[in-house]
Amino acid sequence: MAIKELQIRVEPITAYSDNTLRSYIAAQEHINADSISSVKIIKRSIDARQRKVMVNLKVRIYIGETPENTSLITPIDYRPVDSESQAIVVGAGPGGLFAALRLIELGIKPILLERGKDVTERRKDLARISREGIVDNDSNYCFGEGGAGAYSDGKLYTRSKKRGSVDRILGILHQHGASEDILVDAHPHIGTDKLPKVIENIRHTIINCGGEVHFNTRVNEIIFDNGKAIGVKCANGNSYYGPVILATGHSARDVYRMLKSLNVRLEPKGIAVGVRLEHPQQLIDQIQYHSPAGRGKYLPAAEYSFVTQVDGRGVYSFCMCPGGFIVPAASGDNQLVVNGMSPSNRGTKWANSGMVVELRPEDLIDYDMNDPLCVMRFQEDLERKCFEEADCTQKAGAQRMLDFVMGRASTYLPRTSYAPGIRLSRIDKWLPQFISMRLRKGFEIFGRYAKGFLTNEAIIIGVETRTSSPVRIPREPSLMTHTEIKDLYPCGEGAGYAGGIVSAAIDGERCAEALAASFLSNN
Repeated sequence: MAIKELQIRVEPITAYSDNTLRSYIAAQEHINADSISSVKIIKRSIDARQRKVMVNLKVRIYIGETPENTSLITPIDYRPVDSESQAIVVGAGPGGLFAALRLIELGIKPILLERGKDVTERRKDLARISREGIVDNDSNYCFGEGGAGAYSDGKLYTRSKKRGSVDRILGILHQHGASEDILVDAHPHIGTDKLPKVIENIRHTIINCGGEVHFNTRVNEIIFDNGKAIGVKCANGNSYYGPVILATGHSARDVYRMLKSLNVRLEPKGIAVGVRLEHPQQLIDQIQYHSPAGRGKYLPAAEYSFVTQVDGRGVYSFCMCPGGFIVPAASGDNQLVVNGMSPSNRGTKWANSGMVVELRPEDLIDYDMNDPLCVMRFQEDLERKCFEEADCTQKAGAQRMLDFVMGRASTYLPRTSYAPGIRLSRIDKWLPQFISMRLRKGFEIFGRYAKGFLTNEAIIIGVETRTSSPVRIPREPSLMTHTEIKDLYPCGEGAGYAGGIVSAAIDGERCAEALAASFLSNN
C-alpha cells in the first residue's frame, strides 16, 4: 500500500464532496480513481479573500488497500490515581478540567470542586434566565461544569503560537467525543449542542481514574499556612487539603473579593467593553463570499474578523458566532450582560459577534487606581446600568446599527435571536462616551472594509463586558505559582492568563505540570 500527502487548492464543490475530491486527486496524480482506497483530509481552510472562494486542503491518500487505522490522534492512556497524593482544582471550566486530566497523567489525584451544577442540570437554570429572568448565582452561562465556554459557543480557535499544545488539546477533546473536524479545520468549532457531552465524558475519565468531582461546592476561603496554600474551605462546610490550582473563570467576582480580603496580591487588568452586533447570516454570507447567492450549497456559514485603532485604543470583533444566538450571560443579581453562541451546524438565521473597545485601567478616571478591583467595579457598574435601562429585567436594550452610528433613535427593531427579548434603547447615549465614540468610528471603518456591513438590517444589543478577566492574579512565570504564596497556582481566564477554551486548557495543563514538578522536588 502506498501513502502520499498532498497540498491542494480546490473549489468548494470539490472540497466538500468525497467523490468529486477523489476524482480530482486521481486526475492530478494521473492514477485510476478506483485505486484510491481512502482519502483523509488532514487540514482544511477557506480562502475568501478573492472573488472566487477556494478551499486549501492537506490530504493523505491511501493507494492499494484500506488502512486499518486512519485516526489523526493517538489516544492518551489515563491510569488510576486513587491511591496517589492529591491536589485541589477549583473550577470545572476548561482550565480546571484539563488541569485535572494532566494531573492524572502525571500520577496525582485531582479533587475538582465546582460551585455550579453538572453540565446537564445546568441547562434548566439557563432556560430560567430566558423564560423568567431569574439568575442563579452559582449556575448560569458563566458558572457550572464546563465553565463559560460550555454554553457560549465552543469555539476552539486560538492565536496561541504553541501549535503543538493546541493540537494536543484538540486531540483530547476528540478523544472524549468531539468530531474529528476539530483536528482538521483552521477555525475549529464543537458547538453548544455537542460540547456538553464532551465535558461529561471528561468528567467520567477523571472519576474512573480515581479523581473526585464535587458539584454545588463553592470555595469561599483558601487555607494558608506560613505563606503556603494547603487547602480550601467551602460554603457547604467541607474542607479539602492539598496544593491549589485556582481556575475559577473570569466572572468569579466573589473569589477576587475573597482574595483581596485575605491580602493576596492582585492587579487590575484591562478588558474590552462594547455590545453584541447581530446581522442576518445571509447578509454576512453575501459580503464574505462576494456573492448575491450567499454561501451556496457547499460553504459553511461565513465568519468575519475586524480590527482597527481609534484614538489609541483597539476596536475589534470578538467571539464571532455564525449561525448562532445571543444569550443572557449575567452571573448574579442586578446584571444585564450578553454573549454569543453557535450550535454545531451553525444553522440559525443570525450572525453575531461582540464589538468591543479596548479599555485600560488608566482610562477609568472616576475609579481608585490603587484598588486592584477597579476595572471589575467599572464592569459591575456598567452591567447594573444596563439592567436598570431594561427596567430591571433581562429584556436587553437594542438599537439599529446605522442609527447608533448616526446618533439617532431607532423607531423599530427587527427580529432577534436573543430569547428574553429586546427593547428600543438609546445605547449611543447611555454607553460610556469613550466607548460609544470609538465604536461608532470603528463601525464606519468596518463598513468601508466590507460593503453592506454598516446597515440598519443589523442591531446592537447591550452590553458585552465579559471578554476577559478584569483582574490578574500575579504568578512566577517559571513556577506558575502566585508571586507571594507557594502552592497556589492561579490558572486560566480567571487569573488573567488565557482567553478562550483552548488557551485556558493549555494554561491548566501548564499549572498541573508545575504542580507535579514541585511534588517531585519536595518528595
